[in-house]
Amino acid sequence: MNIYTVVRRPLVTEKTVAKKEAERTLCFEVDPRANKVEIRSAVEKLFKVKVEDVRTSNFPGKLRRRGKFAGYRPDWKKAYVKLKAGEKIPEFAEI
Repeated sequence: MNIYTVVRRPLVTEKTVAKKEAERTLCFEVDPRANKVEIRSAVEKLFKVKVEDVRTSNFPGKLRRRGKFAGYRPDWKKAYVKLKAGEKIPEFAEI
């Protein structure tokens, strides 16, 4: 897998920004087929940092309705990437 298809986008919410500052942990939406080793290498290459730990979470798509029509949103995967001590945290979350 290409590193740009493994890491889809950073997740920037109040919770992830607080986790980034307090625990040196970044949060990304990743490809559901990607494993922890692929996620670790993709983040290390993209941001030129050393990764200490990777935790992942799978989320099933929710049922959404528009009038009488119903469908499911796509399944997705979230990765929490903890950086090693002394690594500079990338500033992609600047608003």
